[in-house]
Amino acid sequence: MTTRHPAVAGSFYPSDKRELARELAKLFRQASPATENEPTRPKALIAPHAGYIYSGPIAATAYNTLSHWAASIRRVVLLGPSHRVGFRGIATPGCDLFATPLGTIPIDLQAIAKISPLQGVAEMPTAHAYEHSLEVQLPFLQSVLGNFQLVPLVVGDASAEEVADVLDALWGGEETLIVISSDLSHYHPYDEARQLDRDTTKAIERFDNHLQGDQACGCRPINGLLTAAKRHQMHLTTLDLRNSGDTAGSKDQVVGYGAYVLH
Repeated sequence: MTTRHPAVAGSFYPSDKRELARELAKLFRQASPATENEPTRPKALIAPHAGYIYSGPIAATAYNTLSHWAASIRRVVLLGPSHRVGFRGIATPGCDLFATPLGTIPIDLQAIAKISPLQGVAEMPTAHAYEHSLEVQLPFLQSVLGNFQLVPLVVGDASAEEVADVLDALWGGEETLIVISSDLSHYHPYDEARQLDRDTTKAIERFDNHLQGDQACGCRPINGLLTAAKRHQMHLTTLDLRNSGDTAGSKDQVVGYGAYVLH
């Protein structure tokens, strides 16, 4: 059994198991609560991936929507952008387990085998080794879902159609949740960032699958999700829209964070 070990525990989030559990509990308390009248079960989430002090409350707001449905979710298809390795396509991890301080998560190897013949999909452990965009989502998922299988995919230079084809192949039913990891604008003054992120959110809400990197670092997986969501006639709701100037740090150069749910 081969394991992808944490790369950013101790920097983006606590490396101690008990401290991490306390931090997650605090973030969920700070998040917007799930409503008792959720219209339908969430099929997909878009959540940010910065250090928990910055984007944690926004991410927790996204994951709060799962509280009424968590028991039925057995597989998570998790896609995020590559920050360290440039490559063409969509990278599978080439391992059996992903580890966090909360424990290990088994990889759905059957799902990986199913998508491996698709255009752009290739095994690339180096794309996963130090990538934080997927890793920071895992403790949230472990906290909410408990036991589940993971399909972790780092998205490089891939088209919306290539990502959507992967999502279609793994769409499944009630047992499958899709999570896209993405921040929004980067390093603009506070007021400018707020306007940029509002504009990006409007584009996401109208299922515009032509987002660019200056709008969202996870533009390619988001574009793929929006493409697939249109095929499946999904509905999207914006849950939270803030930036690092709202949560921690100065307002001189901020990073934007949004939480969205599709059902």
